[in-house]
Amino acid sequence: MKRPITILKFVLCFTIIVTLNVNAQEVTNNTQQQLELIADTEMGETEDDTYLVELEQFRKSPININIAEIDELKQLMLLSDLQIINLIAYRNLLGKFVNIYELQAIPSWDINTIKKILPYITISSPISVMEDFLKRFRGGEHSLLFRIAQVLEKSKGFDQSTAGTKYLGSPQRILFRYRYVYKNLLQYGLLGDKDAGEQFFKGKQNLGFDFYSAHLFARNLGIVKAFALGDFTVNMGQGLIQWQSLAFKKSLDIAGTKRQSATLRPYSSAGEYYFHRGAGITLKKKKIESTLFFSFRNLSVNFVADTVNQEDYISSFLTMGYHRTDNENQKKNNLLQTSYGGNIVYRSLKGHIGLNGIYYGFSASVNKRNEPYNLYAISGKSWNNYSVDYSYTFKNIHFFGEAAIDKKSNTAFVNGLMMSVDPRVDISFLQRTISKGYQAVNGNAFTENTYPTNETGFYIGISTRPNVAWRIDAYADLYKFPWLKYLVDAPSSGKDYQIQLTYSPSKQVEVYSRFKSETKQANQPDNATVTNFIITIPKQNWRSQISYKINSSVTLRNRVEMLWYNHNSDATEQGFLAFIDFLYKPMISPMAAALRLQYFETNSYNSRLYAYENDVLYSYSIPVFYGKGFRYYLNLNYDINKQISCWLRWAQYIYKGRNSIGTGLDQIQGNKKSELKFQIRWIFSKK
Repeated sequence: MKRPITILKFVLCFTIIVTLNVNAQEVTNNTQQQLELIADTEMGETEDDTYLVELEQFRKSPININIAEIDELKQLMLLSDLQIINLIAYRNLLGKFVNIYELQAIPSWDINTIKKILPYITISSPISVMEDFLKRFRGGEHSLLFRIAQVLEKSKGFDQSTAGTKYLGSPQRILFRYRYVYKNLLQYGLLGDKDAGEQFFKGKQNLGFDFYSAHLFARNLGIVKAFALGDFTVNMGQGLIQWQSLAFKKSLDIAGTKRQSATLRPYSSAGEYYFHRGAGITLKKKKIESTLFFSFRNLSVNFVADTVNQEDYISSFLTMGYHRTDNENQKKNNLLQTSYGGNIVYRSLKGHIGLNGIYYGFSASVNKRNEPYNLYAISGKSWNNYSVDYSYTFKNIHFFGEAAIDKKSNTAFVNGLMMSVDPRVDISFLQRTISKGYQAVNGNAFTENTYPTNETGFYIGISTRPNVAWRIDAYADLYKFPWLKYLVDAPSSGKDYQIQLTYSPSKQVEVYSRFKSETKQANQPDNATVTNFIITIPKQNWRSQISYKINSSVTLRNRVEMLWYNHNSDATEQGFLAFIDFLYKPMISPMAAALRLQYFETNSYNSRLYAYENDVLYSYSIPVFYGKGFRYYLNLNYDINKQISCWLRWAQYIYKGRNSIGTGLDQIQGNKKSELKFQIRWIFSKK
């Protein structure tokens, strides 16, 4: 019976979506907005490029949806759990896919979902385990990548003509990476990174790069589902006790409310903090899956002397990875961190339940600065967390959550629900209750705070698709902070609303307009009294963007964005940003280019704006814009042949009415800041 049904599915689905555009997109608009939000929240860009590297690898070696399991599909971060479960249930019921056009028949899969996923999936017949194992070492791809970047204007830290602390090294930022990859089954590599101002093959860095990273990672070796050696990340549950990989928070993509990842993932990025160094293994037997890992690594921290107890203690962890001055070099790798843990999970198609645990040990005691908001901060020479995470799918409803406890018996709970109430309507709910004392060393859950602590809140999101051309996304999030925070000297609360209308009448045009309103409480600025008191600060943001594909080679994009900060007071501020992009990417030409022209104007850093920028391969830029000025950049890509590709990027700020840019050792005299970046990649295969 399966063959007639399969043919019928093919004919029906082909007539529905034969006009789909299957060209790969670099990064979707939703992903760009999520990365912009992370930059705004953390006031800086992440150096974790694993997501972009994996997407590029999936383009070259697409996931075979005839054999793909749940964890493999989660790595794409493009599908909700409900969509993944429906795909596997459809495959189990009707047999393996014979054509990609069958995807339209899967419940909860719409055309936009299929357009996003098509570049990264394929349909093929599985090969034997032995044949697959032998191919891992001889059929993969080797690549060498070298990148160098420099701000051309001389900052104060590089000016040796004046007295004071100076950077010890050169102004170039240098990155080197070697990788071997066979599909999504085996990879190993080595990375070296030097930040601007750090020494290179001299002084404190006589071994070359300031930071080295190496890894070996294998998947699907019989009972061994994953094996990690060297550098890797660990992700558990919904991030209440441990999440080190890139994770999105609030956005219009309601599927992003749930954390999705395999427990172990390889790490090959330049960030120097959020990873483990050691070994880990995931074993799977039928419906039981178990992961164990251990890690020993050195961290850079600030030490403070305790003259009473004659002992130094840790006041803060240094996550940026800069070792440019004598003072920064003295703090480099001055703490030994030992960690181990794991989980055991019972998993079925409909759901799962897992037990998770992690332990951290430090070679010195942690004792953060004596401030009221640090009353419940991590302290002592060790820390541990435990949790239970769970999920269950019933028809078109997916429930998920995690309950966690820390060393001091403080608790945290996250629970969510995703529903497909109609083929064109999806709804998501998420509630979190995280006690004011709860702490986790590497927690990263769906919260308003950067880390999961001191927060209660409720989120609801909805996505509707009235027809193929129109899409409406919206969410509301209400939250409270039961205890004090940095620069908030009392319990506080906030609310956040956002709505976006997207119109895509054809493959050539996409228009979206979004409005966001956010209200938070913070200390009264410029307060002259002894006691601080909090005020409510509203912020509204409106953005409209249009993308028009003139032909198969040329795309134009335009954005206009406005921001109103604290508009109910005498200290009101406004922000404005507008840019136009010209993207040139012909199908068969070895040449590609991207040009942006931009103007921005804000009253201060409070009314700052962010905009995602295209960059060289495996990289992106999300600079902050405040003050008044212009910015432009030009990216060029040329493929010399199938093995060698080059990228060149030129970007510049031009500020109006300023005599200097930046502060401290990064201060530049003048009103211009220019960056030049060059990258070359050589791909070769083992014969």
